[in-house]
Amino acid sequence: MKNRHVARSVIFLLATVFAVMTGCAHYRDLPPGAVKEITQADNAGINHRSASAVVETEMVTLPPLDETPPSADYIVGPYDVLSVNVSGKPEFSSMVPSSGTGTTTTPSNIGVITQATGCRVDGSGNIQLPYVGTVHVWGMTQREIQERLMAIYPKYFKDPWVIVDIKEYRSHPLNLLGQFRNPGTYYMDRPLKLLEGIALGNGYDNMADLSGARLIRDKKTIPVDVYELLANGDQRQNIWLRSGDTLYVPDNKNRQVFVFGAVKKPGPQPLLPAGLTLAQAIAGAELRDTGYDLNYVRIIRSYSATRGELIVVDFERIMRGETMAMPLRNGDIVYVPRSALGGWNDAISEMLPSLQMFSALLAPFVQIKYLRD
Repeated sequence: MKNRHVARSVIFLLATVFAVMTGCAHYRDLPPGAVKEITQADNAGINHRSASAVVETEMVTLPPLDETPPSADYIVGPYDVLSVNVSGKPEFSSMVPSSGTGTTTTPSNIGVITQATGCRVDGSGNIQLPYVGTVHVWGMTQREIQERLMAIYPKYFKDPWVIVDIKEYRSHPLNLLGQFRNPGTYYMDRPLKLLEGIALGNGYDNMADLSGARLIRDKKTIPVDVYELLANGDQRQNIWLRSGDTLYVPDNKNRQVFVFGAVKKPGPQPLLPAGLTLAQAIAGAELRDTGYDLNYVRIIRSYSATRGELIVVDFERIMRGETMAMPLRNGDIVYVPRSALGGWNDAISEMLPSLQMFSALLAPFVQIKYLRD
């Protein structure tokens, strides 16, 4: 059994070398810098290897979000700062006197300037006002807060006139992480769409990997395609942002593929600038001694957060030199089954524990399609 495994490993290694060398041998005698037109006759010697090893392929597209547009008015929440001005009754306003020169419209306050300090909404959604005490404002608009206060103040004086302003917007954060020119946490002062949110970060730099960009909401990656929006203007992807959203744009330096299944070293492998073939990736992960099926190797390929491809490859044909080497793309997930599988549902069920283990590193398409609750 051991000798059989050694022989198979030697064949695997020779097949990998053969895939590289045969592409170069045909032009070995050309001098450096020579330009040669490739003709049908030139290709005749490699036609037996031009067939693809792909047995099956299926494109998968996730539908865009179908959302209800938010209210056009700003919704007050915890940590916002409000200014409450009661006309003719500064003692009821969120105002404090400070030393200075000048006059106000209140005779008793001649020589004193009043400055609005505002009142911060606490974590429970309440503000504290002079004489009135606690007023709950969380989830209300400016107009609704004014109406509530105008219903309260008649207990203290007649015909109140109240103006409520928002001095600081602090309850609707948007987190821009990664390759933005100005990453950080921004606070939305009105309902914003995805493009407007990206503009807050002054766009992205030249190291950005837009195909891997993702929008995280409530700790889950949601199906929105930043690449399609920015590259092709797909307005279906220009969704409304919500409080607490995180937009992450990774860089294009940490390129890698993943190999799972019947291998000794499952996990990520770096995708070098020169590229990586399927044979090289499987060789790097080291096949198990026994118990694998190379006729139906599975590949999950991600093009963006909402577009991917499911590929089945007959790797035995590549090993026998019957087809050209198969290059891998950044984020590809290669699965070497331990035995013959019925279909993709069986394959996903078998590889799910591995996907969950490396979920934080996987492309957003895989997270959305296979790892969402």
